[in-house]
Amino acid sequence: MANITAAMVKELREMTDSPMMECKKALVEADGDMDAAVDILRKNGLAAAAKKAGRATNEGAVGAWVSEDGRMGALADVACETDFVGSNPKFTGFATKLAEVVAVNDPADVDALMALDMDGETVEAALTELIHIMGENMKINGFAALKPEKGGVASYVHMGGKIGVLVECAFDKPETATADAYKAFAHDVAMQVAALAPICARREDVPAETVEHEVAIYKAQAAESGKPEAIQEKMALGRLEKFYKGSVLNEQEFIKDSSLTISKYAQQVSKELGDTIEVMGFKRIARGE
Repeated sequence: MANITAAMVKELREMTDSPMMECKKALVEADGDMDAAVDILRKNGLAAAAKKAGRATNEGAVGAWVSEDGRMGALADVACETDFVGSNPKFTGFATKLAEVVAVNDPADVDALMALDMDGETVEAALTELIHIMGENMKINGFAALKPEKGGVASYVHMGGKIGVLVECAFDKPETATADAYKAFAHDVAMQVAALAPICARREDVPAETVEHEVAIYKAQAAESGKPEAIQEKMALGRLEKFYKGSVLNEQEFIKDSSLTISKYAQQVSKELGDTIEVMGFKRIARGE
C-alpha cells in the first residue's frame, strides 16, 4: 500500500481542482498512482481533464524561423536562469538563429545540433560564448521542425517566447503562399494552437490509445446514470464527439469567430483564393516543457 502524502494530495488537487478529501480518496484507491487517481476523479464526475503538473521553472525563450518561401520552418527552446536574460534581444536572437539551423540541417537530436555550424562556429561554441557574455547558465531543451511536401509553414511566437508554434497547411497553387488572405489565415491558426493547445490537427491523427482512454471514461460516467445500455452508448459517443471538437484543431471553434470551425475557415479562404487549403499538422513548444 503506497504512502499517500499531503504533497501528493495537494498536487492532485492543483491538477484537477477537485475537493481535497476526494483527491485523497482517489489516491488511496489508485494506490498512489497519480494518473489513475485523475481517471478515478473524472469517472466520478469530479474533474474534467488534468492540468499539466510539474511545469518547468526554467526561464528562456522559444525561437521560431520560417524560410522566405514558407516551405520549411523550425522552433528551438533555449533555457536560461532569469526572465531578464530570457527577454534580452541577444538571447532571443540566438534562439531564432538556432531555429534556422534546425530547419536547414534537420538534426537528429540536441547532441547532433550542438555540432552543427552557426555563422562559422559550432552551435556549442556559440552557446558557450553567449553564456560568457550574459553571465548565466543556458541549455538547449529541444526543437521541432516541419517540411511539408506541398503547401507551406507559418509560425507564431506567443508572449515573448513562452510558446512557439508552427502550422503546416497543404495547398496546390504556389501563389497561395504569398497571398494576404492565406497569410492571415495561417497566422490565426497558429495563434489558435498557442491558445488552445489541441492534441492534433485532424481527427484521424488522434492516437488510438487516447480515444480508447477517453471512451472508457465516458462509458464509466454514462453507467453512473443508470440508463439503459443503448442510451449509455449514445451518451459516451456524444461525449467523444465533444472531445474531438475541443481537442482536434480543424474541429475547434475559431477563437476570433465562434460561427466558424478552423476547417470551415480554411474552406472560406480556399474559396476566396481559388485553391484548396487544409491544415495538416502543427508543432507547439511551451518553454521548458
